[in-house]
Amino acid sequence: MRRLSLLAVLAAAFAARAEQFDYYTNPVLSKAASDGTLKEVKELTADQVAEYAGALPDSSSAFLVVATNDKRFAKLLVQPARQKVGGDKQAPLLLIDKYVTFKGTTDRAVQATGQNLHLYPGLRLSLDIGQVVPESIGGDLTVIAGEKNPDAFTVKPLKDAKLYVVTRPIAGVVPKKAPKLVVGETFETRFIAGRYKLHDDGRRSGTLHLDVADNGEITGTFTSDKDGREYEVQGKAGSPKHAVQFTIKFPATTQTFTGYMFTGDGKAIAGTTKMLEREAGFYAERIED
Repeated sequence: MRRLSLLAVLAAAFAARAEQFDYYTNPVLSKAASDGTLKEVKELTADQVAEYAGALPDSSSAFLVVATNDKRFAKLLVQPARQKVGGDKQAPLLLIDKYVTFKGTTDRAVQATGQNLHLYPGLRLSLDIGQVVPESIGGDLTVIAGEKNPDAFTVKPLKDAKLYVVTRPIAGVVPKKAPKLVVGETFETRFIAGRYKLHDDGRRSGTLHLDVADNGEITGTFTSDKDGREYEVQGKAGSPKHAVQFTIKFPATTQTFTGYMFTGDGKAIAGTTKMLEREAGFYAERIED
């Protein structure tokens, strides 16, 4: 078993918040499980978890997928670790760096999510509700202590849940890198197109995808960080060329954003937003592929 101090593992967990992990959406996991791309396993020892580390090139963790008892798909980045419990004693555990359980209603709609979760031998995790639960509640995943080696453990799915391992990146899931944006002396409206991390008044955040037509018409999507739901974006750019106005259409209301792109490097948009007569500020940082 790879021997890592909890401090080292937590540092690795922070670095393992990999963007490639985000591209593995519900349809990707569902298809990969049904067509045999994912490797189904009945259990994983701590040593095996360590051996599967680094399946994604930008993560040092093992990448697991669970089909839950409520027929949802969950994805997890995990590592074997130990917690110091006093003196020279250490308790083995499965460190779940990050997990996401999809609702299944849309590509990215989230049922439960969490990070830096310690799952010790004897505990159960319900990925459907995102909680450590007792045996009476059920759960989807458990950690079982080694019979002979106190530092060993085994990860097993519970009841009808299924456990899969991602052994290498799935072809076509992560898009190819787009050419790096180079903003010249003359600003062009097309520079506004791209993906952004949107921060709205410190209350909401998500991924904003903007496409810009030759006439300045904007179309795109906004994917909420809170629940993974995707919303339609429409707008107009180009008066002046670095100005932008767009709306996000939510189920009960529409939010309007008015701002300007930084003309020096094209890496950010900042401005004001209005929803239900309330005005506030926003900024959006370009996501570099």
